[in-house]
Amino acid sequence: MRTRVVPFLKKLREEIIASFQTLESEANFQRDPWDYHAGEGGGEIGLIRGGKAFEKAAVNFSEVSGTTFPGSDGKGPFFATGVSLITHMQNPHSPTVHFNIRYIETPEKSWFGGGYDLTPMGFSYEEDTQHFHEVAKESLDQIDPVLYPEFSQNAKEYFYIPHRKKERGVGGIFFDHYFTGDWDKDFLMWETVGTTFLDAIMPIYEKRIHVPYSQSEKEVQWKLRGHYAEFNLAYDRGTKFGFLSGGNPEAILCSMPPVATW
Repeated sequence: MRTRVVPFLKKLREEIIASFQTLESEANFQRDPWDYHAGEGGGEIGLIRGGKAFEKAAVNFSEVSGTTFPGSDGKGPFFATGVSLITHMQNPHSPTVHFNIRYIETPEKSWFGGGYDLTPMGFSYEEDTQHFHEVAKESLDQIDPVLYPEFSQNAKEYFYIPHRKKERGVGGIFFDHYFTGDWDKDFLMWETVGTTFLDAIMPIYEKRIHVPYSQSEKEVQWKLRGHYAEFNLAYDRGTKFGFLSGGNPEAILCSMPPVATW
């Protein structure tokens, strides 16, 4: 199973980095490999800063194994691998996007998780939201029409900021501990989520990175980024898993915006 999962993740990551780089003329992705000191394996941070399109963006890969699954009372080996990315755009009219797909094995079971969601930073366009969701729906409907409604609702519930009493953004799809008993079908669904992500986000970025903006609109973006940071530090399970598993703090905290205000 790992021999199918890991090569797919590595190939997908390179495709995403290459696609993002086509938007950027002033900065390049920098690679920073790291070792997993709590077990075996490691990963690589792919980070871009100070660009014309991307104020900060990270496209990371990890492949780790250890003796005790994080958050579990029982002891036993685990294997976890995934690609995770976040973008924080220069242009306030360009939304932040988050994407993650992961695969985890323990002695008892294996499962898939992931999804992608869109967070406008104060400037939401209905046509962008509609496009983002349509790509997700059309791709998942080809596999099973019940998936998009379920995953979309999951995203609404998961990406909710209780103390702000609002969703983090305009939604997307989210699933975790996904295992139906048919590994090949589950892998196909997971693979489809990965391969259609760029279809969901690139047309939006190609259009919005060129919209004129003012300093006051930039300040609105900074304020909404603060809400984003609050969610990631207080509620995000991926952040918690990364710290509990002894992951690289720099890779885990790549999701934090470069500038935010409260």
